[in-house]
Amino acid sequence: MEVLPCGRGLILSLIFFLLKFTTATEIPLSVQQVPTIIKQSKEQVAFPFDEYFQIECEAKGNPEPKFRWTKDDKPFHPTDPRIIVSNNSGTFKIPNEGHVSHFQGKYRCFAFNNLGVAMSEEIDFIVPSVPKFPKEKIEPLEVEEGDPIVLHCNPPKGFPPLHIYWMNIELEHIEQDERVYMSQDGDLYFANVEEKDSRNDYCCFAAFPRLRTIVQKMPMKLTVSSLKHANESSSSTEINSKANSIKQRKPRLLLPPPEKNDFSSITILKGETLLLECFAEGLPTPQIEWNKVDGDLPKGRETKENYGKTLKIESVSFQDNGLYRCTANNFLGMTSHIFNVTVEEPPYWIRKPQSGVYSTGSSGILLCEAGGYPRPTITWRINGAHPDTHPFVGDVILSEEISFTNLHPNHTAVYQCEASNVHGTILTNANVDVVDVLPLIETKDEENYATVVGSSAFLHCEFFASPEAVVTWQTVDAAKPLEGQRYHVYENGTLQIRRATEEDAGSYSCWVENAIGKTAVTANLDIRNATKLTVSPKNPRVHKSHMLELHCESKCDSHLKHSLKLSWSKDGEGFEINGTEDGRIVIDGANLTIANVMLEDQGLYSCSAKTSLDSVTETTQVTVLDVPDPPANLHLSERQNRSVRLSWEARDDHNSNISEYIVEFEGNREEPGRWEELTRVQGEETTVVLPLAPYVRYQFRVMAVNEVGRSRPSQPSDHHETPPAAPDKNPQNIRVQASQPKEMIIKWEPLKPMEQNGPGLEYKVSWKPQGAPEEWEEETVTNHTLRVMTPTVYAPYDVQVQAINQLGSGPEPQSVTLYSGEDYPDTAPVIHSVDVINSTLVKVEWSTIPKDRVHGHLRGYQVNWWKTRSLLDGRKHPKEVNILRFSGQRNYGMVPSLEAFSEFHLTVLAYNSKGPGPESVPYIFQTPEGVPEQPSFLKVIKVDKDTVTLSWGLPKKLNGNLSGYLLQYQIINDTYDIGELNEINITSASKASWHLSNLNAATKYKFYLRACTSKGCGKPVTEESATLGEGKYAALYEDICTQGWFIGLMCAIALLTLILLTVCFVKRNRGGKYSVKEKEDLHPDPEVQSAKDETFGEYSDSDEKPLKGSLRSLTRDMQATGSADSLVEYGEGDHGLFNEDGSFIGAYATSKEKGSVESNGSSTATFPLRA
Repeated sequence: MEVLPCGRGLILSLIFFLLKFTTATEIPLSVQQVPTIIKQSKEQVAFPFDEYFQIECEAKGNPEPKFRWTKDDKPFHPTDPRIIVSNNSGTFKIPNEGHVSHFQGKYRCFAFNNLGVAMSEEIDFIVPSVPKFPKEKIEPLEVEEGDPIVLHCNPPKGFPPLHIYWMNIELEHIEQDERVYMSQDGDLYFANVEEKDSRNDYCCFAAFPRLRTIVQKMPMKLTVSSLKHANESSSSTEINSKANSIKQRKPRLLLPPPEKNDFSSITILKGETLLLECFAEGLPTPQIEWNKVDGDLPKGRETKENYGKTLKIESVSFQDNGLYRCTANNFLGMTSHIFNVTVEEPPYWIRKPQSGVYSTGSSGILLCEAGGYPRPTITWRINGAHPDTHPFVGDVILSEEISFTNLHPNHTAVYQCEASNVHGTILTNANVDVVDVLPLIETKDEENYATVVGSSAFLHCEFFASPEAVVTWQTVDAAKPLEGQRYHVYENGTLQIRRATEEDAGSYSCWVENAIGKTAVTANLDIRNATKLTVSPKNPRVHKSHMLELHCESKCDSHLKHSLKLSWSKDGEGFEINGTEDGRIVIDGANLTIANVMLEDQGLYSCSAKTSLDSVTETTQVTVLDVPDPPANLHLSERQNRSVRLSWEARDDHNSNISEYIVEFEGNREEPGRWEELTRVQGEETTVVLPLAPYVRYQFRVMAVNEVGRSRPSQPSDHHETPPAAPDKNPQNIRVQASQPKEMIIKWEPLKPMEQNGPGLEYKVSWKPQGAPEEWEEETVTNHTLRVMTPTVYAPYDVQVQAINQLGSGPEPQSVTLYSGEDYPDTAPVIHSVDVINSTLVKVEWSTIPKDRVHGHLRGYQVNWWKTRSLLDGRKHPKEVNILRFSGQRNYGMVPSLEAFSEFHLTVLAYNSKGPGPESVPYIFQTPEGVPEQPSFLKVIKVDKDTVTLSWGLPKKLNGNLSGYLLQYQIINDTYDIGELNEINITSASKASWHLSNLNAATKYKFYLRACTSKGCGKPVTEESATLGEGKYAALYEDICTQGWFIGLMCAIALLTLILLTVCFVKRNRGGKYSVKEKEDLHPDPEVQSAKDETFGEYSDSDEKPLKGSLRSLTRDMQATGSADSLVEYGEGDHGLFNEDGSFIGAYATSKEKGSVESNGSSTATFPLRA
């Protein structure tokens, strides 16, 4: 072995050349190799609450390693019966059985076989003692007020960290401030004591959290006596002042201790936290200041704590070396102390020696470089021993490297490099294995691989070979290596096939060859279809607060569906499986739903599909639209009497262009807080000149508008006040209102506050008779109404209204024509004729009244009529007045809805806006007969095989002398096909029933009955029934059984029977007997039951059902059965009620008034007919 102190440059020139022959490839355990430690303990602390303490050391190698230990650099044999040793490793356990302290020390593990020895770092096994304060008697301390004092804690030694607290016996912390301070070693300092510091329970507590232990020092008693240097007559304030003045003194450092003078040195390790502390006694309490003598304190890493007494610098570096000064001062003087801080560092690795596998005859080099301060010392070992004890021929050992050449198998060994300084030691192992073997392929033969079209395929061929080997790949069908840019073989033997196609599927062979020989394995490759994704909608734009649904449609190879997994993310951050916790975003597989979309939901959403072979991501950009943010920074400029320029700044439009701005104002002339729109500005503009009204104190605000809606209003602008001016306009909508004749109440729309232009607004009202030459009459008012009495009724007047304020009058007003108050008409029309059109309709003609008798604006004429008696029986009728109005200047009208065959009285009157005038002389007329209403009912009272008996009731209104009835009938069936219509004229008006014979058996018929007068027959009443069959009642029962009342009756009988049977059963079980009454109830009289059955034939279905076929014989040539004056029929034509005006329908009203001819209480309805 040759050790050279120099020649380093020559060796370094060969380093990179030699390194390429070194490989860090892990040797398979099937190949012989030196031991490698794969697990070891670091520091081990024997905490008292642990069950056992394990010191680990595990290694691998071939042959299998054995283990030995040292303790404190002396051999240690774990054969002690108190130690539990693990099989096949160096690990052992020390049970916590009270003898643990015997094993405290520094351990080192050695793993060895016949090829070499691996060595662990030192393992420090620490057995901490249980910390305790010594039992001692602490003498009470007594000091005078203003003196300094230190209460010493002297905590016991224990396993760090140590936390110290000063508390009283009630576990309340002693308050610390500028005057009271606890140092890092736990002593409690008082710069000057006060009377309140007196107490007999100062307790120091030392806490060791890793030991789960807190210990307490015996309580200390401190008594502070007060100084009294004043006369007894002196006040308390004077006494304290004089006492303090005697004790006042300049600062003196208590920490660092005075024996260190004004300079001390501190060493700290790089990366730790530096704590420098200063505490000074004095009165007044000194203030502490810090500075760095040879530089500045590090910004961002330095803090001053405990009222400036502690300087804390975190993560110290070598730049923090230097002198630090603390200065204590009060108004009497100052003192200081300098700390010389030195930053050092334990060893750390810059470059570790690397393990390597070498072949016979090769060369190599091991480099070992460590950093630290002071500079670490490097020590080499071979197989755990000094190199001199295990020399290898050709090794060249320098301080930080070992090189070797022409290696042989017996050169196999484990090299250790150890770096150490005063702050610690580090050690690492480097294996040198000299091996010559046939290539060993570790990848299984016939391994199956798969990839997707377009992706890369990787076929593995992991191997170990020494000497170095060459790897070639080929298809099983071809005898030559793969060539082309798509193929690449990595150093570890893996084949990459880029941009795979379906044609690449098949079997491949991997050949590994070195100087010893060659080996091969086969790999099989399958090609699958690539996974594809589509996200919809693409790049959606959604309004805030709306809902958004994203769908991710995937398509993948059938072989990959079982492994397909979809996931969603936003801006690169994935969602939880089901969405967000609040449930607003829900993920259901391929669907992502966002409810109540918010602005922060905007972003790039990605749907990712992952299978066992590939992954693909598709994105969509979600844009959230919202109303714009309010405009900001409103500014007023170019201030004028009638205008001002308003400018503003646009804010975020939230992805929708601003289309316009709305400018609103608030004026002091309107109600406070009421904003009104003033103007609108195009979206690209941010300034506008606003037109203003005089005498207004304005404030403006702006809203931005986009396709989503309006923004919130901006903050209001500054105020702008315009000067007053005369009115610009006069009142509008001048009108008249009068409640009595000759009165004229003039009204108008007052000017709005924004239109008044100045203070003292009034209105000048002028009027005169229209066309008269006299002067205008005038009156000025402050409200918007004026009452004027005129000499004549309903006379036209010219009226003007002009606005006036303190600064002048408005523009020249325009005249309007108004009329004075109306009076009632004072004459009645004359009725010329009443023409009877039919039994319910008459035409009335009258003469109009002169215009000068109207005394106002003629609104129309009113017709009143009432029935006096019936011509059928001559009975008188109580007076019930009906009213019908016809608007406009006309002299006739149609009066509808009269009762036939009756006598009526009729009057006409004129009316204006004031009301109705006097009535005309009553005109008496009579209405002729009409057709009757339909009979009140029609029933089938008896049915037989070929006969039916019908019964009916009189019509409610006969409308004349009843002459008889018309009975019609025909065969019908369930499909409403009809047979021939038969009819019978019943000439007796008193007849109330009819017996029909010669009908078909078991046949259904429909019957029609009409009442008749000399004017014709009215509407029919109908009924259906069926005749009985031969020897059975099937048809009848079929008809009855379909009736609802029959079904209900049967259900009631069944329920009643069930109840009676239940009662009988209960009474029989109780031994009771039926009474005669109960028997009668159970067996009703057959005659009574028969009487009930007769009601079946009285059922009447009066609904008229549509029938198929001709109804020609039903209508015949008879007159209309409806009322001839139905309101719907009055339209066009000479004899129609609406031949002049279409407003009749719905305007008719009836008012009933009994006894009086006056119509004051009757209700009226107006029909505006064309004149």
